[in-house]
Amino acid sequence: MATLPKVLTDKAMIDSFLTRAVENVYPTREKLGELLVSGKRISVYSGIDPTGPTLHLGHVIWLRKLAQLQEMGHRVIMLIGDFTAMIGDPTDKTATRKQLTRDEVLMNCQRYQEQASRFVRFDGENPVELKFNGEWLANMSFADVVELSSHFTVQQMSERDMFKNRIDEGRPVYLHEFLYPLMQGYDSVAMEVDLEIGGNDQTFNMLAGRTLLREMKNREKLVLTTKLLVDPSGKKMGKSEGNVISLEDTSIDMYGKVMSWTDGMILPAFELVTDVSSKEMEDMKSKMEAGENPMAFKRRLAKEIVRVLSSEKDADEAEAHFSTVHQKGEKPEEIPEFSLSGSEMKLMDVLVDSKMLASKSEARRQIEQGGVKVDDVVITQIDAMVRTGQTIQKGKRHFLKLV
Repeated sequence: MATLPKVLTDKAMIDSFLTRAVENVYPTREKLGELLVSGKRISVYSGIDPTGPTLHLGHVIWLRKLAQLQEMGHRVIMLIGDFTAMIGDPTDKTATRKQLTRDEVLMNCQRYQEQASRFVRFDGENPVELKFNGEWLANMSFADVVELSSHFTVQQMSERDMFKNRIDEGRPVYLHEFLYPLMQGYDSVAMEVDLEIGGNDQTFNMLAGRTLLREMKNREKLVLTTKLLVDPSGKKMGKSEGNVISLEDTSIDMYGKVMSWTDGMILPAFELVTDVSSKEMEDMKSKMEAGENPMAFKRRLAKEIVRVLSSEKDADEAEAHFSTVHQKGEKPEEIPEFSLSGSEMKLMDVLVDSKMLASKSEARRQIEQGGVKVDDVVITQIDAMVRTGQTIQKGKRHFLKLV
């Protein structure tokens, strides 16, 4: 039988865990603090529905919280919602989310463990456990679902803002969307956890699990909600919003995306996804309020995020690339090459075939809006041809040499 790891109760570690990036704790922050100080080894989980093929910066916020608890010696579970992803989480959605097939779901989550291992350990002492909620949800009978539904009222579900707004605007709310919080809530019952961690947009779903665990197992589950990294419009950085930094992005793209953020995102991002101290963040805040140019702080943020998501070496290279291409207006020394199928090709086809852009419609839009250059000349004709030896530039930081 494996020896359980020693549980650490260091006050500084616990205080950091309870405050940094934390929006709220249910029932109270003090209650969770007492539990962590007690030395008891608790079970904690965070769940993710595989609705896309890669983890992103938003996931890093709760992965870092799991890493802290793993370091303290607690039992940590990363749950893949292979069943709930087929229902579709309605959270923050103004319309019904497209339901996925099981094949789509399993394809999406193939690299989740590998990507998450940048932050938590799945081997060695006290490894994180990887679970799939299809293990219990796929085997529920209709009678089980009816029994589960008896713990909630239609009024409780209808009070959710997204459902209420849709009803008020005459847009449909489907019954399976009401079932989603029940299914996510039952995950807590099946695993009998002490704590669930997730973004504050998941508060309703996580509290549903708190209710079910108390009523079905007479067991107390605490809930910790993290702050979200939001864009200037107030929307979270995520797959659906198209403004996300993916863990599959190149370090150059990661750096460039951070540099495109508004100044108001600098300090929140430092808190949520870096290890920069509170004292340093306060110093930055004071300097920016006093009129100092935020550019230097944003550059440091971009480098820190690349370091967190990739490596120190990649962060240095991304910083150097940004300085060369963006600030000095020079092309990078090393430009990716693309082999033409003949001496000439349509510009639109090259953009798509080289994966510079995802589709012909996107290529058409970029060309028509003046976002593509060939040999430093803006091209706006969608039927333009390109030839060997030319260099394509998309936006400010993407180059391609035609060979």
